Amino acid sequence: MQRCLRWLMVLWCVPAFAAGDDYLVELVAAAHANGLAERQEWRTLVHYKPRLAHPGLESQADDQAFFNAPDGKTNPYAELDATLASFFSAPDEADKDRHPQCRFIARYHWLKQELGFDSRRLIEQPCKRFNDWRTALNPQRITLVFPAAYLNNPASLYGHTLLRVDARTQDERTRLLAYSISYAAATSDTNGILFAVKGLFGGYAGLFSLSPYYAKVTEYNDLENRDIWEYELNFTEAEIDRLLMHVWELGPVRFDYYFFDENCAYHLLSLFDAARPSLRLTDRFPLWAIPADTVRVVAEEPTLLRATTYRPARSTVLRYRQRQMPADHIRLATAIALEDSEDNQRRLAALPEPQRARVLEVAFEYLDYERLRGRMPLGNRTGARLHELLLARSRLDVPNAEAPPTPAVRPDQGHNSARVSAALGRQNGRTFEELRLRPVYHDLLDPQAGYNGGAEIEFFDTVLRHRQGGDGLRLERLDVIDIVSMSARDDLLKPLSWRLNLGAARKRVASELNPLVTHAKGSVGFSAEDRWGSLWYALLESELDVHRHLERGYALGAGPGAGVLFDVTPRWRIQLEGRALRYGLGDVHSGSELMLNQRVTLDRHNALRLEFSQRREFDQSTREGVLSWSVYF
Repeated sequence: MQRCLRWLMVLWCVPAFAAGDDYLVELVAAAHANGLAERQEWRTLVHYKPRLAHPGLESQADDQAFFNAPDGKTNPYAELDATLASFFSAPDEADKDRHPQCRFIARYHWLKQELGFDSRRLIEQPCKRFNDWRTALNPQRITLVFPAAYLNNPASLYGHTLLRVDARTQDERTRLLAYSISYAAATSDTNGILFAVKGLFGGYAGLFSLSPYYAKVTEYNDLENRDIWEYELNFTEAEIDRLLMHVWELGPVRFDYYFFDENCAYHLLSLFDAARPSLRLTDRFPLWAIPADTVRVVAEEPTLLRATTYRPARSTVLRYRQRQMPADHIRLATAIALEDSEDNQRRLAALPEPQRARVLEVAFEYLDYERLRGRMPLGNRTGARLHELLLARSRLDVPNAEAPPTPAVRPDQGHNSARVSAALGRQNGRTFEELRLRPVYHDLLDPQAGYNGGAEIEFFDTVLRHRQGGDGLRLERLDVIDIVSMSARDDLLKPLSWRLNLGAARKRVASELNPLVTHAKGSVGFSAEDRWGSLWYALLESELDVHRHLERGYALGAGPGAGVLFDVTPRWRIQLEGRALRYGLGDVHSGSELMLNQRVTLDRHNALRLEFSQRREFDQSTREGVLSWSVYF
């Protein structure tokens, strides 16, 4: 009965070409008999997913133009019937590529395969624009591209993913000339906070786009200093065709962009699902999709990964070059980049040719790095100076310096981004048990392999604690946002280090009062790395606490902070950190904290932590030690 009603709706909605068409009736009947609307291929092509709040399915597409039935967003059966009916519509002589057979070309070819369309009774329309587009792409392989995290852009805190279409006529030397497919929020907003807020609640339109790959490499590799990993995939020619046909369908379609789930990484997986429906990769991310995690599931899928390539960022190249040169050569490279003086030329000429070549290479890389960062050290002469440095280097018959080595661990081979920890500790002589849950992503003490050094990004890190003799399990700490960027300064690169934390934690504001105090913390300063790889940092820290038990309801303070992070062995990391703050507004008081934290990695998915701290605030001292076991999943 329901199928009959759906069929009557199709006839009502498309009377100009559906009424009395016997072949359409036959096709719809065959589609119903074969349960095509319930097949995974159909639900993937129209992006149907189970609703979270109540039973039924709903398409993740948020553009009515993507549907042929009025209720196509929530009714896969009606949408399939209406799609079949649309294939019989008369072509628009002014633009035949607007015909539904071309507009929904992936749907058309799948339904043609399943139902065996009779070309005499359903005339196949020429899709010239699509065929020309596919011919221009000339696809041979698909590569998943992962630019690593970039902390100075909220859209790329966790990294980014895009696809590269590798043409048959290209090789590794000309791969930059390929085209890339990406999905991103359509916005010109430059305010990071505004982007984060609107991105959390679907405030932007998400759209697919096609662009030259070299433009993306310039953006990520050079401008944003992000290492790029390329994962060449093992799709068949038929699967690549299905993927590209689905990209064509999605070209003008709006999806509401959500920072955590329906983001760049998630919707690229939907293209893989369309190419090979048995993968069902998007089903593995029902709540959130972190780009590194989506790359991980692709890389771990049997037979899907073909090869990997590493493209170091400009800053990575500069840091590597510096480690191969003495300090006086680095200073000479900086001087030559900025000034072609007789003294600089005399010092350069005194070097053996191999060392002279290295100095000129670093001088060029440094000046070009500054240019790409928008600093233009020599003003309008920067371009001319870069050309002079290239000419000087070309006159030396010395091979180019070797590229930075590929890291031993790829991003997909690092620890999983979710973490749960069970802990036992003592605070001022009282024992407690803790349960910690961090949905995403990485902190400074986590195993480093596969992640950016000196970077910490966490959301909704939650600590529940049960105290001996207490009144049950309660929330001890919640870090809604915790972002740290400890980028080391050196002779060439001089980034700022900073930290941002928003959340709540318990504080002893009185001898018997330990409430949950809301806070916002911000820090800025400098970091440096010594020759043993230890990271030292000094920060100017600030903190705003808000709670009704504080005088005037808040306390605002600032003060110095410093720390060091070093690895005793590849599995054993130690962090020593201290800070002293003076709260001069609101509730006037002083506070200090000293912490010694250690992590020992057991394997990729398990680690132990031993953490000691001593805090003093409101004339109250708190000593605490915690031993925890963390599992990454």
